[in-house]
Amino acid sequence: MNIENKRPPKMKLPRFIAVDFFCGAGGTTRGLIDAGGYVIAGIDKDARVARTYRENNRNDTLDRAEPVFLEKDVFAQTRAYPSGQQEQLKVELRQLIFRAKKMARKIPLLFAICAPCQPFTTLSKKALTEERRQGRKKDRGLLREATKFVEKFKPDLILSENVAGIDEDRYGGVWQTFKRRLGDLGYVTGTKVVDAYRFGIPQYRKRSILIAVRRPLASRYRRGDGLELLVPEADPDSEIVAVQDAIGHFPRVGPGQSHPEIPNHRTRTLSELNQKRLSCAKPGETNAYMEKTEFGDLTLECHKRVIKKFSRRGFGDVYTRMRPDRPAPTITTRCHSISNGRFGHFDTSQIRGISLREAAALQSFPDNYVFYPTDQLEPVARMIGNAVPPKLARFFANYLVSTSSR
Repeated sequence: MNIENKRPPKMKLPRFIAVDFFCGAGGTTRGLIDAGGYVIAGIDKDARVARTYRENNRNDTLDRAEPVFLEKDVFAQTRAYPSGQQEQLKVELRQLIFRAKKMARKIPLLFAICAPCQPFTTLSKKALTEERRQGRKKDRGLLREATKFVEKFKPDLILSENVAGIDEDRYGGVWQTFKRRLGDLGYVTGTKVVDAYRFGIPQYRKRSILIAVRRPLASRYRRGDGLELLVPEADPDSEIVAVQDAIGHFPRVGPGQSHPEIPNHRTRTLSELNQKRLSCAKPGETNAYMEKTEFGDLTLECHKRVIKKFSRRGFGDVYTRMRPDRPAPTITTRCHSISNGRFGHFDTSQIRGISLREAAALQSFPDNYVFYPTDQLEPVARMIGNAVPPKLARFFANYLVSTSSR
C-alpha cells in the first residue's frame, strides 16, 4: 500500500466546543469532555492548578489535544489594577476559538463560567487578612467581567455554578445582575438551587445553577413575565450513590499514610488524642459520644465552653464519621481534617479521616484523575474542595445542548 496516499483518519466531531473560565483543577472541564464536548481552553490565574488541569483532560474529539491552560487574570488592566489581562486574554481566545471553529463548523460554542465561590462563603471575617478581604470583595466582580467575554464572543450556551446563597441580598445582587445582563445580551436564562446527590454524585452539596441559551436557539423554556429556561432539579437517569459505594473499594491506609500505588490516597496525621476520639465514634452520630468514652470525657475544652454558655452542643459534626449508607456531607477544602467536619472514614476499623483520593471520588472525579503535587495534602485538598463535581457539569452540559435547536 502506498503510505503517501493514505487518508488521515476522520476527526470525530464534538457535540459542542467550550471555554472553561475559572477552571481550577478541571472539574468542569472533565464534565464537559465526558458530555462529548471539546474544551478549547481553561482559564485560571492560579498557576498551581496547571499541571493537574492539563494532564487529566485530554479531549476525545477533533485533534484529541489537551485544552490550552491560559494563566490569565480576567479583569481589565487599570492604574488601580495593573495586573489585569483582559485584553490579552480576548486576543488569545479569539485565535483559539477561530481555530476550533475551523475544525468544527456549525458546532455550538459553550462558555462555562463557574467563578470562585470564596467571595460568597461564610468564613468569619476574623479569619481573613485585610488583603484577602479586599481580594474577595474584588472577586465578587468576576461574573460581571465574564459577561464582557460573552458580549464579545457570543457563545451559544452558558453554564454557571456557584454557592447556594449567591443570590442573597448581602452579596449585592451579583447573581441577579449576571442573569439580567445575559438577558440584555440576548439570552434566555434559568436558575435554580440544586443538590448534587440528586445527580448521581455521592455528596450532599447545594449549588446555584444558571444556564443560558441564545434566544433564537432556545427550545425548552416557560413563559412567565418573560422567557425562562427550565432547570432540572435532578437527573432522572441517576440513582443515589452512598459513601460506601463510592469509596469502599479503596485499600486501607492509616493516619498520616499514603498508598504506594494509588496517587492521592493520602491521609492527614492524627494526634494520639484524636485517634482515641475517632476510635470511639460510630458512623453518623454526633460528637456527643465524646462525653462518655472508655478513655473518659474527651470533649474539647472550647466545646465545653459553648455548652456551658448556651446550654446546648454546637459543631456537632466535627470529630465524627460519615454514614456508609448515605451520600457524604459537602466536600470542602478542609475535607481531609476531622476537626473541620464529618470527615472521618465510615469503617470503624480505620481510625482516620478520608483520604484525598476518597474526597475526589465523593466529588465524582474518576479514580485515575491525579492531583499534583501528589506528595502534599493542603494544595490538593483545596483543588478538590473548590472543584465543580464533574458529573454535575456533564449533566448540565448535556441538558444545555438538548435545549438548543441549532
